[in-house]
Amino acid sequence: MSDVLEQLAQVLEERKQAEPDSSYVARLYAKGLDSILKKIGEEATETVMAAKDGVPEKIIYEIADLWFHTMVLLAQQGLGPNDVLQELERRFGLSGLEEKASRGK
Repeated sequence: MSDVLEQLAQVLEERKQAEPDSSYVARLYAKGLDSILKKIGEEATETVMAAKDGVPEKIIYEIADLWFHTMVLLAQQGLGPNDVLQELERRFGLSGLEEKASRGK
């Protein structure tokens, strides 16, 4: 599974150097952080709406869009999917309550 994420991360990294008119992702990078965050917000809302509709194909499609745009954010911030996977691995086996308490939230 992480092979796909790594391949996508590589493409997203390459698009940082591309001209804005050459790809959707290059255009998002050129527009900056606020545009990327706005897109994540839109995709999160569409994910919620798809879940409320209860159609599995819609849910998968919208979550794929959400993951994609969060990966654009990660790349824009100099991060990658392995950073998130390492954090999830760190949390594995912890109770959610313990993990939240360890962050002081």
